[in-house]
Amino acid sequence: MSSDSDHQCPVDGAVDQQEMIPSKKNAVLVDGVVLNGPTTDAKAGEKFVEEACRLIMEEVVLKATDVNEKVCEWRPPEQLKQLLDLEMRDSGEPPHRLLELCRDVIRYSVKTNHPRFFNQLYAGLDYYSLVARFMTEALNPSVYTYEVSPVFLLVEEAVLKKMIEFIGWKEGDGIFNPGGSVSNMYAMNLARYKYCPDIKEKGLSGSPRLILFTSAECHYSMKKAASFLGIGTENVCFVETDGRGKMIPEELEKQVWQARKEGAAPFLVCATSGTTVLGAFDPLDEIADICERHGLWLHVDASWGGSALMSRKHRKLLHGIHRADSVAWNPHKMLMAGIQCCALLVKDKSDLLKKCYCAKASYLFQQDKFYDVSYDTGDKSIQCSRRPDAFKFWMTWKALGTSGLEERVNRALALSRYLVDEIKKREGFKLLLEPEYANICFWYIPPSLREMEEGPEFWAKLNLVLQFIDHENVCVPPTLGAWKKTWLLVFSINPTIFG
Repeated sequence: MSSDSDHQCPVDGAVDQQEMIPSKKNAVLVDGVVLNGPTTDAKAGEKFVEEACRLIMEEVVLKATDVNEKVCEWRPPEQLKQLLDLEMRDSGEPPHRLLELCRDVIRYSVKTNHPRFFNQLYAGLDYYSLVARFMTEALNPSVYTYEVSPVFLLVEEAVLKKMIEFIGWKEGDGIFNPGGSVSNMYAMNLARYKYCPDIKEKGLSGSPRLILFTSAECHYSMKKAASFLGIGTENVCFVETDGRGKMIPEELEKQVWQARKEGAAPFLVCATSGTTVLGAFDPLDEIADICERHGLWLHVDASWGGSALMSRKHRKLLHGIHRADSVAWNPHKMLMAGIQCCALLVKDKSDLLKKCYCAKASYLFQQDKFYDVSYDTGDKSIQCSRRPDAFKFWMTWKALGTSGLEERVNRALALSRYLVDEIKKREGFKLLLEPEYANICFWYIPPSLREMEEGPEFWAKLNLVLQFIDHENVCVPPTLGAWKKTWLLVFSINPTIFG
């Protein structure tokens, strides 16, 4: 008989090192591949991660947020191709070379967390969101079923519930999507499904000519969504806006009546809360009245302006948003949750999202699991694999609290007011209009043009000058008449400026 010592089990976590490395004798070989051999050098990989994290901390978190550093070491495309080693080779490259490549990537990238980055509608660095992103990248989850992503599904549910409260709904539904453009597309398809549910199974062949209405200053994703969904861009009616870029309700109702007269089927109105260029907020209450009279789904694209809901001082900008059927809201913009962090929120609580998008994949969404399958939210999405984007916002919200997020909004709009006042004091700067949000639209007029009369020649020369200024150049909307062929500067203020 053998003694007990001959069969001692290893302590938890301890593994016989000889068992980890297969000998030639016990190697499992298939098609010339050793299946039970090492696939990667774990020690080298761990060391690379450690050194890369140190590089990120030094060159991105610390250095790139220094106002004395450059926002970007700009190079033209062809020159940048020569500076970067972009070629993928047959053999792998050593860790020290990979770290050099990482350093080059950081060096020549735009530092969107820099205090002087004023380009698109996002900027700044939120440390808590950054840590959340590190965690999710390391865990590499996919948010479709509770069994594979229990924590992140509960986090998403909690965040959506809180955002729904700020809209003013007693209950609702929602899902995080990869971008506000996708949220708008989801809403358009959801409105169409509500109006004509047979389209999901039978397609467009027997459907009426569907028409939707949106502001002339809407985001371009509305046209893309109409094209992608087969509605057609010609069936997107752009409603005239006033001098501030707001949809004119009377013009909306005229277009609805005209569409009905032509035999079309209106089904959706998309209002905008915070347009991309002027930062305009459409009059939601008046638009909601029209939608109720005509039985139209009201979607509010608040991707940019939705964060004002966090501020008791500024939430009046979205007065009437509680009457919407769906809302797109991007916390990655003013609330700095990190790209991408975008929610579609729906007032309906009858599982409309799931009915519209589900495919009932039996290998994934079994109904006889060992837990409450209502937490398997993947069938609300057109995606299968989905990132836990809500976690970034949740971590920031937990760190700052609602009051901290409110202060972030208030600070951004106070900084906007400060910039407007400074523009008015300085010669050569011309404010386009008084902003109601964080979009500051102005021209810089060089000395050579300041005495010139405003006419075609003036605007042509000004247009040439402003194309060389290193900030966002945005074409003025057509509603601004004589200015439409010039370029103006648009600053989108974020809460980290001067801080």
